[in-house]
Amino acid sequence: MGDVIQFKKPRLKDKHKGRTMCKSGFHKWEVVETPFAVKKGKMLTTYRCSRCGETKTKSN
Repeated sequence: MGDVIQFKKPRLKDKHKGRTMCKSGFHKWEVVETPFAVKKGKMLTTYRCSRCGETKTKSN
């Protein structure tokens, strides 16, 4: 049997679920990786928002 196809358009509420918080500046940051910066001599922490996918880097 084949896959079931949705014929309805998704509601705006479902389409933008979780992204309104990010637009207001309330991201849900999760640690992705912690590489070592050779030029700075510091550890870098890369964060990614689990809702919208935006990334940021912070040195410790």
